[in-house]
Amino acid sequence: MQISAQFDSGNIEVHDSSNPQHPLLKMRKDLNSHHFQWFHFKAEDLTPGARYDFSITNAGESAYNWAWDGYNAVASYDRKTWFRVPSTYANGTLSFGLEVEQAQIWFAYFEPYSRERHDWLIDQALFKADAELVACGKSLEGRDIQLLRISRNPHAQRKVWIIAQQHPGEHMAEWFMEGLIERLKLRDDAEMDALLRQADLYLVPNVNPDGAYRGHLRTNAAGKDLNRAWQSANEAETPEVFFVQQQMRKVGVDLFLDIHGDEEIPHVFTAACEGNPGYTSRIADLENRFRQRLVAHGAEFQTRFGYPRSERGKANMTLACNAVGEEFDCLSFTIEMPFKDHDDSPNAQTGWDGKRSKQLAKDVLSVTAGMVGELR
Repeated sequence: MQISAQFDSGNIEVHDSSNPQHPLLKMRKDLNSHHFQWFHFKAEDLTPGARYDFSITNAGESAYNWAWDGYNAVASYDRKTWFRVPSTYANGTLSFGLEVEQAQIWFAYFEPYSRERHDWLIDQALFKADAELVACGKSLEGRDIQLLRISRNPHAQRKVWIIAQQHPGEHMAEWFMEGLIERLKLRDDAEMDALLRQADLYLVPNVNPDGAYRGHLRTNAAGKDLNRAWQSANEAETPEVFFVQQQMRKVGVDLFLDIHGDEEIPHVFTAACEGNPGYTSRIADLENRFRQRLVAHGAEFQTRFGYPRSERGKANMTLACNAVGEEFDCLSFTIEMPFKDHDDSPNAQTGWDGKRSKQLAKDVLSVTAGMVGELR
């Protein structure tokens, strides 16, 4: 058996291969950072019908080591169809295995979203969803950070911003963005027509392309957590956030959604701005209505489980959600999807996956369309 991770978003190191049926592996840390939890590797030269087991021995040292309980790895024979593999976590080691059907198989922390697919998605947006490339930033390693605008009414008053994958290991975030663009490609969609009569959409499908390509969990190529850089963004270490902020300040923001994944909580939920110094009853009411409408719409979403609410004036203002909400006095959410499953509607075969992420995006667009006239 051969194990490799020298590809887009690959991350694994072979620690001990003396037992070819059960290699011991380790995850690699993010460059210039102590964070790690993402893995993605290929096993090949396998014997179909034989059982192979894999143990990641440094899982107990990972960034969110308490979150492995209840988690199952994902696997694919073709990198198109991904399925969950029963996994166990004990004594700091994550273990999983199966009787393989083919001579090669890929494993990952979550269904990956490749840079190749990202490039395809940008083309889909530009040529099939009537998007315009209004600006293009550069990551530290020179990768493009595209800002797309979808505008169908020159008199639209509202600016809706949606960004994704500040944390590069949270690949469900760009699957979400694909769901947005997939819906925006449709014609004869009354809700999207109504939304785009009143608002321009500004989309950044991947804020952290370096980290995603390198197989990072949390940081960019400088080892910086971009979602802790919104009070200190600069071109030297966090040009990705610096670019987005500069573009926001040119056009304004009326609604901001920052798309993420959460390692521990097996539910879809939002985090908002209740701890901001400038938090008002107007914003609180908008938050409540957005959440209630998402539930009423039938989306895979709930309001019972999530992060503890911040006390007034004690928000972490380095987070995008809080920083943007405060600066623009707007409805601002972090949307969190699970690495595990949405336990309100579990699927043992797939857990939470790219397909469900895409559908959530379409549901969010419906709610946004219903609320766009109430944002100011």
